[in-house]
Amino acid sequence: MRDVIDRMLQAWRSGETAGLATVVHTFRSAPREPGAAMLVTTDGAALGSVSGGCVEGAVYELAAEAITDAAPVLETFGISDDDAFAVGLSCGGILDVFIEQISRAAFPEFEALAADVVEDRPVALVTIVGHPDSSRLGAHLVVRPDDTLGTLGSPVADMRVGDDVRGLLAQGRTGIVDCGPDGQRLGTGMRLFVQSFAPAPRMLVFGATAHAAALARQGAFLGFRVTVCDARPVFTTAERFPGVEVVVDRPDRYLAGLLAAGELDERAVICVLTHDAKFDVPLLEVALRGPHVAYLGAMGSRRTHDDRVGRLRAAGITDEELARLRSPLGLDLGARTPEETAGSIAAEIVAARWGGSGAPLAGSSGPIHRLGTSDGAVAEPSSAQNPQI
Repeated sequence: MRDVIDRMLQAWRSGETAGLATVVHTFRSAPREPGAAMLVTTDGAALGSVSGGCVEGAVYELAAEAITDAAPVLETFGISDDDAFAVGLSCGGILDVFIEQISRAAFPEFEALAADVVEDRPVALVTIVGHPDSSRLGAHLVVRPDDTLGTLGSPVADMRVGDDVRGLLAQGRTGIVDCGPDGQRLGTGMRLFVQSFAPAPRMLVFGATAHAAALARQGAFLGFRVTVCDARPVFTTAERFPGVEVVVDRPDRYLAGLLAAGELDERAVICVLTHDAKFDVPLLEVALRGPHVAYLGAMGSRRTHDDRVGRLRAAGITDEELARLRSPLGLDLGARTPEETAGSIAAEIVAARWGGSGAPLAGSSGPIHRLGTSDGAVAEPSSAQNPQI
């Protein structure tokens, strides 16, 4: 929804009615992630995408119909048949798309939700996409860390779902949640789509080097809030690192300050590119003794790595703590330039996030996409997660 939220807000404030189509569930090699959206306005304009092209025409028609028909609907788009003009996904994936009307009457809480998203405040949107009582389809609950707006149809459901969704919001997770018709955790019947709008995950790049500049660009492209930190002001300038936060400070002191303030969560990425023991070792001591993050890597040759490990052990870092460190960092791509090296680091970060092996897909079999689980492990998609399949 982020891609179309500005136009949605414009329509909502003007009293216009629009149609919104949102990917709420994917199976197999679906081209877009849950949360991808297409908005259709009264003048026929379409913004955003749900499939990258495969089923856009059919979804456009349904979203356009939603402008005059307030009844929301959940549609499934699957594998194309032998007819070249049939609606389907040639990639072999399956999409569940929820189509609803967006207006002041249908979604009175939208302006407050949009304000939180635009201001980068943590907020989640819960939408009923399946329920035995069809009149509750499309009901919205806006969940913040300390309150809720809207209703799912009953105060009990709002309380139960709100509590559970705050846990998902803290992790920045988006996806389907099944529960009882009134929000019972062990029940079935109500299907919810939870879309978390958590602040962008942090990427901390230590070392104002050419490799850092390339990685900062790559990190911003991947959606991270990137900060480059180095103790040397002559190299740590906005001109060398445009578009990202630049901090001149001793790396270990800066990281310790962030951790003490609770500004890093388990989604954070830390890349140590200083390549200098007098900066690396104190910094890594702080990082390895701190809370777990999604990725912690340090640049250097194998000789540099061995020397660094020896220094860390001498400083009291345990083998268990050292196991968290990825060094030398990056995947083996044969990279030579800073840009290629940044690509190899970014690839390892993505693989760590989703449990990828880093091996060529052409030489493997099985599902391409993986689903993350609450404990950080990786689970393959299951038809049991979606009774419609």
